Amino acid sequence: MNKKRGEVYIESLSALTLATSDIGCAVKFYEKLGFQLVKESPAARFATFRVGSQYLNITMEKPERAPCWWGRAIFYVSDVDAIYQRALAFDLEPEFAPRDAPWGERYFHISDPDGHELSFARRLPE
Repeated sequence: MNKKRGEVYIESLSALTLATSDIGCAVKFYEKLGFQLVKESPAARFATFRVGSQYLNITMEKPERAPCWWGRAIFYVSDVDAIYQRALAFDLEPEFAPRDAPWGERYFHISDPDGHELSFARRLPE
């Protein structure tokens, strides 16, 4: 990155926080995919997972709120096919099998119980 002296810029993403209407169900889903739970506060209705040096937070929201599509969180992983197989082993339902994309990644998508779309990807060797 070319940074000019005194320029203010975005350094990194610390955490992504997703809403859920069922904290227990959400925590189980992310644990099945291999996310490392580092903090859960059922009383506060909040959970934190480690994602590399960043975090994924899950926060309990009003149960009457219907899930809606908001975008996609993309997670780079060491082995896309292994994560896909792990999802299948836990009877989770990815949208499609891993595939190679023309933009140079192998990836697949899966939605969590609240409809948040997740993509697991790895850059293809050049």
